[in-house]
Amino acid sequence: MGSQRLSVVVTRRLPEVVETRMKELFDVELRDDDTPMTRDELASAMQRADVLVPTLTDQIDQGMLAKAGDKLKLIANYGAGVDHIDVATARQRGILVANTPGVSADDTADMTLAMILAVTRRIPEGLALMHAGGWQGWSPTAMLGGRIAGRRLGILGMGRIGQAVAKRARCFGMQVHYHNRRRLHAAIEAEHEATYWESLDQMVSRMDIISINCPHTPSTFHLMNARRLKLMKPDAVIVNTSRGEVIDENALTRMLRAGEIAGAGLDVFERGPDINPRLRDLDNVVLLPHMGSATREGRIEMGEKVIINIKTFADGHRPPDQVVPGVL
Repeated sequence: MGSQRLSVVVTRRLPEVVETRMKELFDVELRDDDTPMTRDELASAMQRADVLVPTLTDQIDQGMLAKAGDKLKLIANYGAGVDHIDVATARQRGILVANTPGVSADDTADMTLAMILAVTRRIPEGLALMHAGGWQGWSPTAMLGGRIAGRRLGILGMGRIGQAVAKRARCFGMQVHYHNRRRLHAAIEAEHEATYWESLDQMVSRMDIISINCPHTPSTFHLMNARRLKLMKPDAVIVNTSRGEVIDENALTRMLRAGEIAGAGLDVFERGPDINPRLRDLDNVVLLPHMGSATREGRIEMGEKVIINIKTFADGHRPPDQVVPGVL
């Protein structure tokens, strides 16, 4: 398959250097404005493209895949998470799915630590006080937060991002604990001085800070449900830079309002931008607009991975980042 004849449809605006490179390599159709495609636009794109380059804002479910044309042979996702794509159905229809893993691990881990510090040291409250002109000068008892050194950090999901969080947490003097589908190799545990918990319930009940770093899959939906959130210590903090669906957002909001959990840092939300308005009113919550992987360097690297996946496929080979159903 000659790459010049490969028709590629991109569903969102990408960094300019990535779009320019795509124009050089493929017969590419780029998005003019930075809004998500409607379902109809997406269905139309899937009928006329050899390759679709979607993002997490595009729901490519069974019904959408049923509308795909015979041309579509590759979905080269821009992003590591593929919970918005029905990978198994795509495979049945002879459509390969690729993603961009590993690129955003350091960026997301940096943001995780930033949020842990923001919540425990009350940074947004301090900012708000300054911007409102309410600061009256230093006081020995004003704006007291907590020290993170010595605190127990429980990482839920010890993949690339979880391990990058662990590495940073050790530098801050935190004790690293983790729960994962599979226990890590002893050498990796030793490298991070990490303690494995087979029981998520037991880990949650003993941690000072919980960091959500697992992907959203059917088995992780509401993994932190109301029952499990109630196991957390009242002075504990939860941070999520993964996917909003992993936490029951309404249950979390109720518990934060009731003072049953000390604080939360959320970069992702269960219903995207439709955030529980009660969350916005709380002083002990840091909310960010899904910025975890938002660095110029990271977004360009993601684009480069997409291009390599398409180019490799065009040359008749298996994309290096092909997603295999059942391995998720």
